[in-house]
Amino acid sequence: MFDFVWLKKQEPNSLVLLVDEYDTPLTSCLNNPELFNSVQVALSDFYAVLKSNDDALRFVFITGIVNFNKGHLFSEVQELSDISLDTEFGELLGFKRGEVEEYFYPYLEAASQVLNLPVSELLKKVIKQYGGFCFERMATEKVLAPWSFLNFLASPRNDLLDYWFESGGKASALMDSLKSDSMRDPEEYGRDKFVSLSSLSGSSSLESLSDLALLPQTGYLTIKAVKYGDTVFLDYPNLEVKKSMGQLYVEHLLTGRSAGQVGAGPIVQVLSEESAEALVHIFNRLFAAIDYQRYPVRDEASVRAFTQVYLAGAGLEPKVEHHTAHGRSDLEVKVNNRHWILEFKVSRDQDDLDKKLGEAGEQLKLKGYGNDSSSGNLIKVALVFSIEERKFVRWQEV
Repeated sequence: MFDFVWLKKQEPNSLVLLVDEYDTPLTSCLNNPELFNSVQVALSDFYAVLKSNDDALRFVFITGIVNFNKGHLFSEVQELSDISLDTEFGELLGFKRGEVEEYFYPYLEAASQVLNLPVSELLKKVIKQYGGFCFERMATEKVLAPWSFLNFLASPRNDLLDYWFESGGKASALMDSLKSDSMRDPEEYGRDKFVSLSSLSGSSSLESLSDLALLPQTGYLTIKAVKYGDTVFLDYPNLEVKKSMGQLYVEHLLTGRSAGQVGAGPIVQVLSEESAEALVHIFNRLFAAIDYQRYPVRDEASVRAFTQVYLAGAGLEPKVEHHTAHGRSDLEVKVNNRHWILEFKVSRDQDDLDKKLGEAGEQLKLKGYGNDSSSGNLIKVALVFSIEERKFVRWQEV
């Protein structure tokens, strides 16, 4: 039991107590239920001491990431109010755009001169890179991550680097704690995700902790919209997090290795400067290194998903099954002044490779994907992946 004799000697309403990241002792042992329960008991004893001396406390503020069961931790402290998704406090955990413009304009102006960009253009890029977080049930307020934004302003010559991954801790530790295999599957990266509002706002025990409820609490996903009363649509908040999660999923595909370690690192350079043939070769290095026991390439969806996380992990913005006036393209990605449109086909029979290539090429021609694009050099490529050979064996620039 905690012994806080000094607390009993304090004057009434004389202390303000701030507890930062109350859940860290618990999240550090998610994979060890016995230790988790022991830590939970110790923390409960701590809060019981506070309750027994609450006359001395004027104000108590507790922060954390995961909303663990209040009944186990705070049963003795019944006056606490949970403001996690309260609309009134949705701006508390980041900078609003208006605050950035009002309080940081001189710093933005200095950064714009360093990067040779107008302030308005720079601000758009900053929000796209570091913004997009939402912490309230109405999904109306979006904020920027303070740590990332302030680090950028401190060293603008470094451009818009990724800082959130470091401040949030190693993401793989979180992913290893997830209970559902589907959430570890790279094919999950680009899928639509939604949960009930009650699952986000309610507290959880270790046993009932939902993977999809955990990810927005930890910042790997955020609230994008709330529809139909109780349905919360989730997505990655910004480019910084998208890239971090893409890298994480690539590591899962490659059993802990990075794309660079398997010879597939310079994808951005290839897309910026080289040919469709060079692109196919670097794709094949990636697919040759995939852990097929855990993540077999089964169909076109697998090819699209694995290519998507690969490109996202390289800091790009791939669009999968992008809707246009002409239909849905398989995958599109823009790099500098190039706009690549890729149409995938998968073959299980070596005799139909040319047929599949012809189908993909015709689809690119007939659908006219990207013809209304104003992004510069349009490159359309038809590709056929062989399940038997585990690589792209046919390709054609259309």
